[in-house]
Amino acid sequence: MKTPTRMTLAARALGLASALALTSFAAQAAGYPKLGPLPPPPIPKDNLNTPAKVALGKQLFWDGRLSGDGSTPCVSCHLPALGWGDGGQISRGYPGTKHWRNSQTVLNSAYYNKLFLDGSQTSLERQAPAAAGGAVAGNGDNSVMEMRLRFLPEYVASFKQVFGSDWPRINDAWRAIAAYERTLVSDAKKVPFDRYAKGDKTALNTAQKRGLALFQGKANCIACHNGALVSDQKFYALGVADHPQFKEDALGQVTHRWEWYQKGVSEETYRNAVDDAGLYYITKNPKDKGKWRVPSLRELKYTAPYMHNGMLATLADVVEFYNQGGGTAANKTPILKPLKLSAPEKQDLVAFLEALSMDEPLLADDPKLPGDYQPLSAAVK
Repeated sequence: MKTPTRMTLAARALGLASALALTSFAAQAAGYPKLGPLPPPPIPKDNLNTPAKVALGKQLFWDGRLSGDGSTPCVSCHLPALGWGDGGQISRGYPGTKHWRNSQTVLNSAYYNKLFLDGSQTSLERQAPAAAGGAVAGNGDNSVMEMRLRFLPEYVASFKQVFGSDWPRINDAWRAIAAYERTLVSDAKKVPFDRYAKGDKTALNTAQKRGLALFQGKANCIACHNGALVSDQKFYALGVADHPQFKEDALGQVTHRWEWYQKGVSEETYRNAVDDAGLYYITKNPKDKGKWRVPSLRELKYTAPYMHNGMLATLADVVEFYNQGGGTAANKTPILKPLKLSAPEKQDLVAFLEALSMDEPLLADDPKLPGDYQPLSAAVK
């Protein structure tokens, strides 16, 4: 019988330690919704997906006519090649304004029960018009956008086919866009962690398995990032540093303070606003200032930069932020504590986070859009 070498014994010991750690940390994670592949996206009964509706929704997602001046279709802030965000810290915003938040990815948005970073909408059907009509986003007027669709014969025919209406109706446009967005989801067959969760123990490498153990144990990511979406969809204040735009950019301050004003706060409050209030805009509860909905950790590899204002550029930055116990905030969650992760542990955690993304990014070709407007008599033929 061949005597094991010292290297072989060390490898076996490492493998045993890794297995024991995974078992131990899985036990610690008990009580939280289990990590695992996403189920099929929930489809509302009053807006069932059909191929024709999805195809129409894709066209509308790309069509600048669903915005104020035609320059800000959905895709302008949610580009496939940039992880279905826009790749910048702060969203581009409508011309003449400055947005103040990161353009979050629409990937897997079908699974959220609250949309936008402050949770202000509860469905994709409501999110679409809020973005297209938002004064610092699409800035479109519903009646104008609907009339544009009515003067395009191709859309008249498509809306009649999909919705049975003689005219395109703007609410149906939002329903079509929502149907399309529900197709922008992670494919479990292409996600290393999902393959691992389904029984392929080779789908994660050794570093990623150690990272999974840390995620569910010492790093305690599982406390907020759990379930198939890897988000509990709750709201927490973390103390992420403010974007410098709040203090250094006059136009940014104009639109930022206007946001406070139009959300219904007092004059004294909005004139002295110094940061983004997050969930407070919705609840008006001072204890909710600076709280943000927990994002999904899926597709992180393709959706940098991170946090509500894009202030963390890389996953390594994100891990270090949490390793330090977060930042400073009046309503900071007590969940965050310094983690005391070693440099190798931080690398392992990043490796696992990347394993929550598909092997390749989800991309999409530009659809063919209708041509020029036509006189009404031609549009309805």
